[in-house]
Amino acid sequence: MKKLSRRNFLETTAAGIAAAAVPVETGAQPTPTNQGTGPTGPRTTLELVVNSRRHRLDVEDRCTLAELLRDHLHLTGTKIGCDRGECGACTVLLDGLPIYACSYLGVWADGRSVETVEGLASPRGLHPLQESFIEHDAPQCGFCTSGQLMSAKALLTVNPQPSAQQVREALTGNLCRCSNYNQYVAAVVATGRSARLGPGEDIA
Repeated sequence: MKKLSRRNFLETTAAGIAAAAVPVETGAQPTPTNQGTGPTGPRTTLELVVNSRRHRLDVEDRCTLAELLRDHLHLTGTKIGCDRGECGACTVLLDGLPIYACSYLGVWADGRSVETVEGLASPRGLHPLQESFIEHDAPQCGFCTSGQLMSAKALLTVNPQPSAQQVREALTGNLCRCSNYNQYVAAVVATGRSARLGPGEDIA
């Protein structure tokens, strides 16, 4: 038996690798891949009002309202937490009612009005809810805060002076992983009782 030298072994191995790398003509056509240069699904042109501004957008039908707000309108205050309608971080107001934007399709908002956390403050300053959240040290990591604010806003619009229990019930769908629930409740109750709302003003 001929002894195989290290040189012969390396030369033989290299030749085998090179042969394996040569493509074999089989007549099969290559599988097309999506290079991201075109639409990947049905699209719809829709119109909606976001924070009192009208927008006309062309979006994929599978695009959620949260993705529409963040990726198309760059309103990143709406957070995507669980992305399955459980944590409430993506809460926005649709025609005044709180919804989870991560589980609501953008096309369903066609012709409707949406309010996000970016719409709370005004040229005069922060919304009373935002000021109260700061004063009561409600936000900790802050990820859930925008959703908490929007749920609280919806409550105060229909009930300007809620009790602590009513606030707890309204914020039930908003999880705080920092467990700062008592401060959130206190901040909303204080906003309802606050004298900062001048004569003739309401929480909206």
